Amino acid sequence: MMNDAPRGEVYCSNCGFVVKEKTVETGPEWRSFSNEEKDDRSRAGPPTSVAIHDMGLATMVGAENRDAAGKSLSGPMKSSLERIRTWDRRSQVHESADRNLRQAFGELRRLSEKLSVSEAVTERAAYIYRKALERSMVRGRSITGIVAASLYAACRDREIPRTLKDVAAATNIKKKDIARSYRLLVKEMDLKMPVVDPARCMTKIASRAKVSEKTQRRALQILSKAGEARISAGKDPMGLAASALYVACTLEGENITQRDVAEAAGVTEVTIRNRYKGLRSALGI
Repeated sequence: MMNDAPRGEVYCSNCGFVVKEKTVETGPEWRSFSNEEKDDRSRAGPPTSVAIHDMGLATMVGAENRDAAGKSLSGPMKSSLERIRTWDRRSQVHESADRNLRQAFGELRRLSEKLSVSEAVTERAAYIYRKALERSMVRGRSITGIVAASLYAACRDREIPRTLKDVAAATNIKKKDIARSYRLLVKEMDLKMPVVDPARCMTKIASRAKVSEKTQRRALQILSKAGEARISAGKDPMGLAASALYVACTLEGENITQRDVAEAAGVTEVTIRNRYKGLRSALGI
């Protein structure tokens, strides 16, 4: 398939059959209309995004009270322009669904920044929330709770190592309430969540526990052997990664306690001990 952007067509490179026509360019653009503006890459606007309540397609009235020539507007014209701005803001959130999305996506942006997740994860969380709103799953429930559950579901879907405890710490909601909303989303929307790879959690735990790179590589080798021996199935990825790191610390001679590793991973010391014994006996370490 080939994309002909100027014509807005997608066609077959072998036979020339036009598969799709009148496609819309959703990315940002810039234009220069004179030699003086050749290096001025001013954009016509940001790209569309599902993480914006109006998809980024609404009009915007600028805040500057100046005309096209750069001169200040008169008093009556300023008052008239201010009324236009007011009605422009009101028209963007006229329906209750728009107000809901505006509040929800403002909260989503805040949570995404606190958890340091990528834009792709934020977009996925916004998509999940939109689907939940369409199915009336938000009615009667906390908007922040559904947003937090959507973000956690997006992290699980993209295999980003963020736990329920991390999401709950970024909000003022209890972990069990977020877990309840998450289970509702998975059940009602039939979401298929991949199993988290414990190796993805290793960097986070090792950084918090302040262990060496050599020990971290040894822990990854232990996790690889555990996966080959099929003893990692059904285990908490964070607890298994922390236990593998503790085993590597004992083998490499690093002075670190089970409590230190447990606090770095956000699990209990009992989990570390149980997984530690299981790994050593199964792998013959």
